[in-house]
Amino acid sequence: MRIGTRLVLAALPLGGALFLPAAAWAWPRPDSGDPFTMTVDDVACRTGRATARLHNQTRRPVRFDLQADGENVASGSIPARESIVRHIAVRKGSAAEVEAYSVPEGEPDALIDSTRVDNDCSWGRGRDRRLPYTGLPTDLAAKLATAGGLVITGGILWWYGSIWPRSTP
Repeated sequence: MRIGTRLVLAALPLGGALFLPAAAWAWPRPDSGDPFTMTVDDVACRTGRATARLHNQTRRPVRFDLQADGENVASGSIPARESIVRHIAVRKGSAAEVEAYSVPEGEPDALIDSTRVDNDCSWGRGRDRRLPYTGLPTDLAAKLATAGGLVITGGILWWYGSIWPRSTP
């Protein structure tokens, strides 16, 4: 077997690992046709409220409906190319599912975005600034193990390509 063929066989696992997607996109992805976007910040520990920003992407006012756990929190209109801010109360130790709906005239409401916010502030003393060290990041260890496996696989293919087919004297 020629060296070029052995190189190709050794590079196949590496090429497969490079061209396969590493992760899937989170759902729902922002849609370019949505009239507005929603971003929700973490819960502020002092107030127990999460800040939701709604940004109008169109050139005309857009009606919206903002809900937390199925209850209406805010509704109204967003001026053209403007942003508005609404605050959502989240009880200590609980979470809320925040959903933004577009309310077009004469059509059913359309879900634009939804996200979950957790009020995981420590009770009574504010949020801890540093997280405890829990060891090596698992994604780094997994990547290193995959790279090692690819090197070993390439070496095995290289070795096998050098001994097969064995020529007879």
